[in-house]
Amino acid sequence: MNTQDTSAEIGPDLPLEIAHLLLIDVTGYSKLLVDDQIELLRELNQIVRTTECFRTAEKTGKLIRVPTGDGMALLFFHSPEEPVRCALEISKALQEHPHIQLRMGVHSGPVNRVPDVNDKTNMAGAGINVAQRVLDCGDAGHILLSEHVADDLAQYRHWKPYLHDLGECEVKHGLHLHLFNLYKENLGNPKVPEKLKRRRRRKDVPGVSVHPVDAPRWPKYVLTAVLLVSAVALAISLSVFYRRGSLVVARSSSGKAADVGLPIVEKSIAVLPFENRSEDKANAYFADGIKDEILTRLSKIADLKVTSRTSTQHYKSAPQNLPEIAKQLGVAHILEGSVQKSGDAVRVNVQLIKAANDSHLWGDTFDRKLTDIFSVESEVAKTIAEQLRAHLTGQEEQEIAAKSTESVEAYDAYLRGLAYTMKTDNTAANALGAQKYLREAVRLDPKFALSWALLSYIDARGYITVSLQPTVALREEARQAAETALTLQPNLGEAVWAKGYYHYSCLKDYDTAVRYFEQARQLLPNSSRIPESLAYLERRRGQWDRSESYFIQAERLDPRNVYLLTQHAISYISLRRFPEALRKLDQVLDITPGDVDTLVTMATIAQAEGDLPRASVILAPLRPAAADTQALEGQVYQAILERRPTQIIPRLKDILAKPDPALGYINGRLRFWLGWAQEVAGDHAAAQESWRQARSELESFLKEQPENYSLIGILALTNVGLGDKAAALALSERAMAALPIGKDAIVGPARIEILARVAAQVGEPDRAIAALQKLLSIPYAGPMPENVPLTPALLRLDPMFDPLRNDPRFQKLASSALKEAK
Repeated sequence: MNTQDTSAEIGPDLPLEIAHLLLIDVTGYSKLLVDDQIELLRELNQIVRTTECFRTAEKTGKLIRVPTGDGMALLFFHSPEEPVRCALEISKALQEHPHIQLRMGVHSGPVNRVPDVNDKTNMAGAGINVAQRVLDCGDAGHILLSEHVADDLAQYRHWKPYLHDLGECEVKHGLHLHLFNLYKENLGNPKVPEKLKRRRRRKDVPGVSVHPVDAPRWPKYVLTAVLLVSAVALAISLSVFYRRGSLVVARSSSGKAADVGLPIVEKSIAVLPFENRSEDKANAYFADGIKDEILTRLSKIADLKVTSRTSTQHYKSAPQNLPEIAKQLGVAHILEGSVQKSGDAVRVNVQLIKAANDSHLWGDTFDRKLTDIFSVESEVAKTIAEQLRAHLTGQEEQEIAAKSTESVEAYDAYLRGLAYTMKTDNTAANALGAQKYLREAVRLDPKFALSWALLSYIDARGYITVSLQPTVALREEARQAAETALTLQPNLGEAVWAKGYYHYSCLKDYDTAVRYFEQARQLLPNSSRIPESLAYLERRRGQWDRSESYFIQAERLDPRNVYLLTQHAISYISLRRFPEALRKLDQVLDITPGDVDTLVTMATIAQAEGDLPRASVILAPLRPAAADTQALEGQVYQAILERRPTQIIPRLKDILAKPDPALGYINGRLRFWLGWAQEVAGDHAAAQESWRQARSELESFLKEQPENYSLIGILALTNVGLGDKAAALALSERAMAALPIGKDAIVGPARIEILARVAAQVGEPDRAIAALQKLLSIPYAGPMPENVPLTPALLRLDPMFDPLRNDPRFQKLASSALKEAK
């Protein structure tokens, strides 16, 4: 959508925002005299305005106030905690105004800014509708929460004791919402609302049945409305809210909600991996690519809920337990299929299945030439939309029918590159494989916008995660690829998202990135990548609560994406919320049992907690490959913390005897670890030799990667080992300048840790202590072990801090209790 279009015609898709709503209603308002009503509302407005949450949100410009006649609606946009805290503050303030009786309702959901009859901005949307229904179920003093908000708050231990499950309340149109009552001490109303009491009495009457309907958890996919005036807008948005049909809750065989707790929307689908029936088993990439292209086309239909490929790729094609898989993914329908490719002939077989009863809804076989494969993908997507009675806008029909390239050879190269992006591990080998084929695709067809967009993303992700060598040339290719994709197809959602990802990853230009991500959200309504990208961006901004909210959104769309779950765990680790991190990592192991990197991350948590025996039990059986540097460094660090590195040294020597060129500067990093292990083992001469080699290798890469803060940091520690104090301190300061905390709240502080380690080793205890005091008070992803912040336990165990052990200030830090960072 062109945001600059100011024509009188109203487009079908309105800008959508997720708001955290607090609705306030004065009970008994209609019985008051008009003068009393005016005075009461004036007093209430003053009370609300004085609350800290209100003033904070208003100061940052992240608050919208809407009068509602007998109360008001407050729309926050930072965190679901905001309206709840505000409700409690208002409840406390009202203790001095007992004549004002309020009820309050809280919900998070989508809203639209629409002009009212006076051309002033008003708010409408399903989020407000549901919040109003929540409010309507309460009595004076109640603070009622939708299940959506309660689930978000229940992730935090300080909220959990105050959330009281009320069950379901009947609202308009015979529908039912699952509600929670919030009260603590003398705030809120602990009594069961009268509406729920009446419902419970009716349930006891024979012959009266109740049909529960959960509030949709993915409202952003279902909102398409034409709003002319605010009064009409509210009515229309309610009907839009239920466009996808009825909802049921996934249940396990025991009758309890399934583990993922996902509501199942009738117009929902997951596309399982397609079976490769080609004689040439190397054509598996082609079958995967056809499946993914069909899924991509389906995901552009806003009236469908489509599960992301990263959640479905772990399943086999044509599995036996479809109903159970559908429950795990939170969908009502499954598409399975097969692809057979022979020369330029392709056969695609697809079957659409209703998961609840494993019944066959539709199926077809398409025999086409390779040049006509796009028509198959489009036809399948359109037929599925028809079968599920999903509404397609004119724009969506065009996107489904679009042909991304005229070149069969370019498309084949694109599918090969796409196959590498589907692999779970973000390794150098996978990134290089994707990059190779995507470059070939755009060489064969320079107008292939989709391939340009994916190439830009691979480059940008490789740049920020260092799975590719973060050179200036790589950053420039990411920019050029994104801009080319956008120039070719300005309304291609993948191109818009790629441009945003470039600004986020390569430039740290977060405001610009957010604008692109929000624009892409409108074009890719089912993409988990948008909230996922926003989750990463917000934690780099230091907005941890907001990042958490986006992680939750992304996981609802993509519940079995192991990379996403792992990144969520890393956020918890950075915050030193280790129990929550371990629960996330357990989810990963449920999907990919025995995953080495996940096990290593669990071991590094044990190290951070000072439990070396537990870490050893996890690490000892692992045999990581040379390219799995996280696992390898985890084992080396374990040996160093135990002060018994002798056994790991031969393993490192074997790996470095034949270094993998694809690892780039990482080989120099491994050589630093070898030197450290040799030093702790007492072989000073060998350590010096290893560090000299490491310095030579690292310095050669620094010329091409002048802003690689990780490389600069490890080079600083290498110079410490070689006794070059001046170089070590200068490099430490250079690393901090390359990535200040203000630009990156999660990785930036790791450079301060490098300074602390350098200062401790070179006889600068004051600088070291000051840095450590700062580090223990903030969240961040540490450099060693990877992604783990320093803890008092690590200070006690790590040999690098030995020079500080007699300093009382250090002893105080090392003996302090582990605290969660705020």
